[in-house]
Amino acid sequence: MTLNTKWFPTEVPAKPSGHYAHIIALRVTDSYAVFQTDGELNTARVRAGLQDAELMTRLTIFKRKQTTPERLAGRELLRRYSLLSDEPSDGKTEDGKGRPICDYNVAFCKQCPDCITYGFAIGDAGSEKSKVITDTGYSLTPYDSSHEAFTLNAPFEGGTMSREGVVTSRINEADHVRPQVIFPAVITARDVTAALFDYVLNNVLRTRRYGAQTTRTGTVSNHIVAIALTDGEIFSNLKLTQALYDALKAKNAVNPPDPIDPEVAYATAQALVPDLLKADGVAVDQLLIGAELGAMLKAMQTKLDDAAAARQLLEAAFGDSRKYAQAYIVKKPKAAK
Repeated sequence: MTLNTKWFPTEVPAKPSGHYAHIIALRVTDSYAVFQTDGELNTARVRAGLQDAELMTRLTIFKRKQTTPERLAGRELLRRYSLLSDEPSDGKTEDGKGRPICDYNVAFCKQCPDCITYGFAIGDAGSEKSKVITDTGYSLTPYDSSHEAFTLNAPFEGGTMSREGVVTSRINEADHVRPQVIFPAVITARDVTAALFDYVLNNVLRTRRYGAQTTRTGTVSNHIVAIALTDGEIFSNLKLTQALYDALKAKNAVNPPDPIDPEVAYATAQALVPDLLKADGVAVDQLLIGAELGAMLKAMQTKLDDAAAARQLLEAAFGDSRKYAQAYIVKKPKAAK
């Protein structure tokens, strides 16, 4: 079975039309990652599960720390295939080859797939609300068994911490998230075309690094559990996390300080999703899960292994985003009186 592309609107609508495409995933740290604000890892004190009422301090990943790396991955591809210019704005909207100049958080082009799906705000120059909805992510395991403090130093080129009798003070301690810590996540694309949904899904699949110091730490794998097409929003990240914790605890699969086996968590999450959707009271047009989801993702990956196919996907997404921009964002010249 493949994704029902006929369910998606043929054009991005001007007003909300109730097309919610949800990507349900497990984000699993593959190295020591840093998700922090003001120098400390972010945490929240919440119930351990829906059934287990014991309070637990969990690590959290805020919304922007999830979406920013994914949208930057998409923008990188748009430049790689020459659909966006790599030039700085400098007051220009296009480069010499007619490609839009989209300077992230400086001068958005207001027409590319990134601008239309993830939104932008340019003060008095206009804004576009994000059509990709995310929420804070919560770790399955408690903070105490999910983090580790490291002492970091910056030695001189000779490899020592001193030079000419002077010892450097460049020593610091930082908390890191341990490997194999799992953050269940629901990523929702609302009222996008099939091509723009493929763009968002591809960004999630391609993104490998999240959090601070992304050039050295922060490797994360996104394991897609299910894709659900519905007429409304579904369960939150926290509810998914708590339900999954209850189910894993019932299987004796939660044994801190040992990490939870990602494969066990994945299989358990797949079994939970249908019941969680039923409890939400939304109409489900399609639920891709299990072997059907695996076949769909494999087909998509095979297609994107080819540069020409990858470019075709990006061009289709760009066509839909530009069409929306021309209809609802670009100011039309006023008619002469």
